[in-house]
Amino acid sequence: MGEFVIKMPDVGEGVAEAELVEWHVKAGDPVKEDMVIAAVMTDKATVEIPSPVTGTVVWLGAEIGDKIAVKAPLVRIETDAGGTSEPVEAPATAKTSDSPIQPAAPQKMTAPKTATASGGAASALAERPLASPSVRLFARDSGVDLRQIKGSGPAGRILRDDVDQFIARGDVSSPQPAVLKKTSTEEVKLTGLRRRIAERMSLSTSRIPHITYVEEVDMTALEELRATMNHGRKAEQPKLTVLPFLMRAIVKAVADQPDINATFDDDKGVLTRHGAVHIGIAAQTPAGLVVPVVKNAEARGIWDCASEMSRLADAARAGTATRDELSGSTITISSLGALGGIVSTPVINYPEVAIVGVNKIAVRPAWDGNQFVPRKMMNLSSSFDHRIIDGWDAATFVQRVRVLLETPALIFIEG
Repeated sequence: MGEFVIKMPDVGEGVAEAELVEWHVKAGDPVKEDMVIAAVMTDKATVEIPSPVTGTVVWLGAEIGDKIAVKAPLVRIETDAGGTSEPVEAPATAKTSDSPIQPAAPQKMTAPKTATASGGAASALAERPLASPSVRLFARDSGVDLRQIKGSGPAGRILRDDVDQFIARGDVSSPQPAVLKKTSTEEVKLTGLRRRIAERMSLSTSRIPHITYVEEVDMTALEELRATMNHGRKAEQPKLTVLPFLMRAIVKAVADQPDINATFDDDKGVLTRHGAVHIGIAAQTPAGLVVPVVKNAEARGIWDCASEMSRLADAARAGTATRDELSGSTITISSLGALGGIVSTPVINYPEVAIVGVNKIAVRPAWDGNQFVPRKMMNLSSSFDHRIIDGWDAATFVQRVRVLLETPALIFIEG
């Protein structure tokens, strides 16, 4: 018998450590060559780590949520080969790209914790069913206890189909109305994408003095134009939403105010104005908030913006968006669609200096000079870095966007 020590692989240029977000095995489990044994998250992506050998897991080197340095021991596998092997750096396979907003600033490396088969990570894993985060979320929303399901995936991993079949059999019991006071508490450790989001939000709100400006926009004319364009669209063209029109309006507005399409390095005190308009679209996925980026919106028309936005949104939801597709934005749009509410206070995507928040469209009475008439109205709630953007400049930008949206023909006029 021999033993292989698998090290944390180099998962990307300049990445010194990664966060362990999922174990696919536990101590005592058999593994085959190329079988995925763990998943780690960097600032940009979730990466699967396969086993380079066939054998039995005898030791796990970290717990979920731990930061693991590149080349640190990760797993020990007992094999039929004789002797003891040198540590092996397993190849890493990009699985998903779940980066929140922008790459998080490098953190101080935490030494990985070790665990034996009789305690630590191994004992915790023995009680926790193997399933991906998306399957866990689906099961929780469906009222399913994963401990009641036998997984059909590798190493007993529970798949979405396993949960669907469990529900189809009618094994989910109807929740009973609560009649007793609840006194229990639960501590939930933030890991993976959720922790990245928390870090980015804390960084933005702690370092950027926000100013939020809200203005209502009469969307009646644009909504009529949008309906007409959707009615005549080609089969290969996506259905237009408000966002492509807003993207083009932002492109025109920042041409007159380049300080708004910029990023600010507050450590160096340097503002970088960007000629290219790379618009991030904050999107909610089953794993959390991500920001796919429509690159070079200044060189795209309405339909091109819509197609690229649709493609990126699909990739983000499927977890297949690349690092490049989730980084590099110069200004961001935040939209909750029909759930947009009346007013919001969006948090700036650090190190950008502006974010445009879209609220829901609703029919409201508007005075036309003679009488009240029904109009389709929408509020824009936009936040700015007050160190860079004065209140007057913020208002000027939003008013320019408002005029463009209220008179949509202007969006299509060059110059």
